Amino acid sequence: MGVMKRLAEAKLVDGSVPTVSGVRMEVQHRAATVCDDDVIRPLANPYRPTGGLAMLFGNLAPKGAVVKESAVLPQMLVHEGPAVVFDDEATLMEAIEKDQIKPGSVVVIRYVGPKGAPGMPEMLTPTSALAGAGLDQSVALITDGRFSGASRGASIGHVAPEALEGGPIALVQNGDLISIDIPKRSLTLKVADGELERRKTAWQRPAREYSGVLRRYVACVSGAETGAVLGGGTLAS
Repeated sequence: MGVMKRLAEAKLVDGSVPTVSGVRMEVQHRAATVCDDDVIRPLANPYRPTGGLAMLFGNLAPKGAVVKESAVLPQMLVHEGPAVVFDDEATLMEAIEKDQIKPGSVVVIRYVGPKGAPGMPEMLTPTSALAGAGLDQSVALITDGRFSGASRGASIGHVAPEALEGGPIALVQNGDLISIDIPKRSLTLKVADGELERRKTAWQRPAREYSGVLRRYVACVSGAETGAVLGGGTLAS
């Protein structure tokens, strides 16, 4: 409620909405007390000018991607390197264990989005393994999966559209240059538009069999950009 009170001071909260307590939101946050202005700061005195998360856009993520900017080392805020592509988490982990990931690379894990996994699992283990191998200072990781709040390094997730839907991340090949510019909020696959169109035409959705609840989920779940919620879609899709 202390945070809500601060937001209300800037007229950023609709206090008229009801709560499960039976009273309006404004009744609750008005009664709150902020005990330490250095913990829950006034908007005029922020801890940093932007939030900890950044949204990136570009031809690799037309509908967006997410990175925890506050956990990225300064030297990795802008990075360009060759792609090293994996279609699942296990294969990447094996490559890390065999020291096959070279400094300067941009690791891509795809087909782990809401439909692809299915369920959009968190990619915390690969980021931890890269950090443990001392590669978080020189290697970026891009995925249509997600990250937990404990992720660190240039770990870019929630890439949308996801690979299983034929998003651009499905078209990346080993050696393609990927440019990341977090301050400018951009994520670019440095491949000519004509070549990407050729790859798109040749791309085939991986054949996967699901039954029961998982079949319904894969058919109806939305993309990460809208929260990966069950919505439209049909079992025939």
